[in-house]
Amino acid sequence: MALKPAIVYLHGFNSSPKSLKANELRDWLPGLNPDIELLVPELGFDPEQAYRRASDALQSVAGRPVGVIGSSLGGFYAAALSQQFGVRAALINPAVRPYELLHDYLGPQNNPYTGENYLLTTEHMYALKRLEPGKIRYPERLLLLLQSGDETLDYREALQRFPGSPAWVQAGGDHRFQHFEVVVPAILAFFGMAGPPQ
Repeated sequence: MALKPAIVYLHGFNSSPKSLKANELRDWLPGLNPDIELLVPELGFDPEQAYRRASDALQSVAGRPVGVIGSSLGGFYAAALSQQFGVRAALINPAVRPYELLHDYLGPQNNPYTGENYLLTTEHMYALKRLEPGKIRYPERLLLLLQSGDETLDYREALQRFPGSPAWVQAGGDHRFQHFEVVVPAILAFFGMAGPPQ
């Protein structure tokens, strides 16, 4: 009997499992492939904790067909997990060097999804730097999903960081990634999880 496939979705900075894309995946996946189990761990703000929780979620479905989807900061974690565990990952407007990007956010923070107040520190930036996967050994296992209108990240940085990875670049859009539903079937195909013919 075939093992049911699983997808681990990793949310971005100051987000949560209640994010819009996570909820959209919960709504759409049953219609695309009802066999897929979706795991959306609560990552939290601490990078080491976030990566550990993401790793735990991935290892909880070890031995099954699995793919990782990461959005923004979650894309950074997804790329690192892909290299560590050899799994395929789809990176949605990924943060390439979050330890540089988030310097502008150091200090008091509030997560609007969870209501949590916390302090973002330089130690968190060092922790992100330590998670940097370095040279990408398996670029073919990463699918880049980018929109040129991203107001937070320059999509060209992802193209430069992952030159050997397949990429879907859409003109316009924004950091949230407009019309996410359009690319979900392509993600499932990349993971080898496309549903049965209709």
